[in-house]
Amino acid sequence: MKPKLEACEVSYSYHSLDGETLALSNISFSVNNGEFLAVVGPSGCGKSTLLSIFSGLLAPEKGTILVDGVPIEESHATIGYMLQKDHLFEWRTIYANTALGLEIQKKLNSESKEKLHHMLKTYGLGGFESSKPSELSGGMRQRAALIRTLALEPDLLLLDEPFSALDYQTRLSVCDDISTIIKSAGKTAILITHDLSEAISVADRVVILSSRPGKVKSIIPVSFPDDCARPLERRNSPEFSIYFNKIWKDLQE
Repeated sequence: MKPKLEACEVSYSYHSLDGETLALSNISFSVNNGEFLAVVGPSGCGKSTLLSIFSGLLAPEKGTILVDGVPIEESHATIGYMLQKDHLFEWRTIYANTALGLEIQKKLNSESKEKLHHMLKTYGLGGFESSKPSELSGGMRQRAALIRTLALEPDLLLLDEPFSALDYQTRLSVCDDISTIIKSAGKTAILITHDLSEAISVADRVVILSSRPGKVKSIIPVSFPDDCARPLERRNSPEFSIYFNKIWKDLQE
């Protein structure tokens, strides 16, 4: 079976009046169908740039991005992008916010409306459909942002530090909820994060990038016992500290 996404010798530079800055250099790795991949690395190593390339917002200067074996510019795959901020519109209700993507793509019909109401109820927002974003907690707003993304039934989900704006306690809880939702939905996901604990708690594999220009230093498979499926359970597992120390060592070398 072909990987859902493949990065093949991808490089990218930023250009300004001061010259050229190489952000990414010869990045190669793949993401399998249904896999949850985390990418970590020092600040400024090009993690968010890499996600922008995967989304098609930026084109690599060298190399190729394949989605289901097809160059991304020729692919018909739907890619969902969840950012650091929820970007909910205060003048729209929570239901209207979650339906925004469907409206824009003219896919809001009786069937999609029913699925949307089911998702709101299933993911803890039942009864808040008519609320405004300011009436919800940060964690609930992030759930609404995820529902808005999942409503479009993306083939690939890109997560750019979606929990970083939350306080620590809420961050743990929302990370646990959202990653569990994504895995139960069988989605292929790539998470960009600077938090090693977060990466280990959610990922099937962790890609470690070097400092700028970002290169793949190592890729570490992450495996936990069956009774440690959720992120909060993983954090309490003996294996957790082993993975943390391994990734930390790779980052420092």
